[in-house]
Amino acid sequence: MSDLTPQSETPTPNNDKITQAARETIYLCNFRVSVDGEWLCLRELNDISLTPDPEPAHEDPKDPIAIERLNLMNMAKLSIKGLIESALNLGRTLDSDYAPLQQFFVVMEHCLKHGLKTKKTFLGQNKSFWGALELVEKLTPEAGEITASVKDLPGLKTPLGRGRAWLRLALMQKKLSDYMKTIINRKDLLSEFYEANALMMEEEGAVIAGLLVGLNVIDANLCMKGEDLDSQVGVIDFSMYLKDGGHSSKSAEGDGQITAILDQKNYVEELNRHLSASVNNLQAKVDALEKSNTKLTEELAVANNRIITLQEDVEKVKEESSYQLESRKAPRSDSAPDGQVLGETRKQLKEETLLRLDVEKELEVQIGMKQEMELSMKMLEKDVCEKQDALMELRQQLEDLRVINQQLSHKSQSADAGSKQKSEAISRLEEKINQISGTVKQMETSEKHLVKQARNLNSAAGKLLQQ
Repeated sequence: MSDLTPQSETPTPNNDKITQAARETIYLCNFRVSVDGEWLCLRELNDISLTPDPEPAHEDPKDPIAIERLNLMNMAKLSIKGLIESALNLGRTLDSDYAPLQQFFVVMEHCLKHGLKTKKTFLGQNKSFWGALELVEKLTPEAGEITASVKDLPGLKTPLGRGRAWLRLALMQKKLSDYMKTIINRKDLLSEFYEANALMMEEEGAVIAGLLVGLNVIDANLCMKGEDLDSQVGVIDFSMYLKDGGHSSKSAEGDGQITAILDQKNYVEELNRHLSASVNNLQAKVDALEKSNTKLTEELAVANNRIITLQEDVEKVKEESSYQLESRKAPRSDSAPDGQVLGETRKQLKEETLLRLDVEKELEVQIGMKQEMELSMKMLEKDVCEKQDALMELRQQLEDLRVINQQLSHKSQSADAGSKQKSEAISRLEEKINQISGTVKQMETSEKHLVKQARNLNSAAGKLLQQ
């Protein structure tokens, strides 16, 4: 490795410190990490021709810290992209044993460790990004839950373990991007923990924070009670991202794309069946509500008719009571018959008043029932309207899913056609190879015959020369 280290023109103590800090990570300055499509490319800096610009550049292209930042940013891009694609292809909630997720946390740990200031304590020197992550609680109060949960976790004894647990909880809450943007925007507070040329203090940190937004589509369920986060060794597995130029990887990738398309097609068909079943259930509910609505309207009409009849009975009772009062006031010739008539009228009046009170009570009850039925009718109409809107939305979603299903079927057909063309091309190539091998064998046999003839001619020429 000593031959691969970049040689500076004038060695200074400052450059020695920088190179020593660069060797603390696995991202040595001997290689430049670049992205070729979906793959990782590592090239030695000695193989890269660095031509200086005529104008003064902002950063030295041979600056080891700048190269380290660029390498970390490219590694973060690859790990985030690979994690999202693999998680979507997997189609389930991720757990702690998922390899791309573990590699993502390792890359994030190296990004957060880059350019950390060394703090002296009673136990010695300490470099940890837990102090920087604790700033999120001060800037965003809702992040206090994560910090409290990390502090309450049993088994975490070091700041490094707390920082790793914080990253996992933030990813599960789908707030990792927001929290990283919050602390990156406050460089005045980060300067207490990071050097001026650290990744978190430069624009590469903002780029990584923007890339983390894509992780909000991932669902993760990580159990940290049994994990030993304090003593884990964070080493990046570059084999997950290095490019393999073999034909088998391309064919496997094509087969993987075809299987992914078929899986998506099956998922869309299953979702289509579920939606059609839910649409049928909602239609049945709407029909039942319409039937109950018609029944309630009929009952409301009957109640209205009964109220009208009760009101007519009350009017009749009022008329009869007024007539009896007038007849009681009229003069009578005989006192005895008047007394009898008066007693009878009083009895009738009491009966009529009691009947009137009963009718009024029943009328009030019927009016209350009418109001309740009208309120229930309005609520039923509102519910029916909401169900109809939901039905329309489900139908629209069903149409969209049908369109997606058609597109996926077209893609699968095109993929099948492409695979058929590839298989035909492979068979043609095999035929050509067989033909070429046959011609080679024929040429070998003809060559043997020619050699024999040349030997015979040589022997004959020798005999003639001897004669």
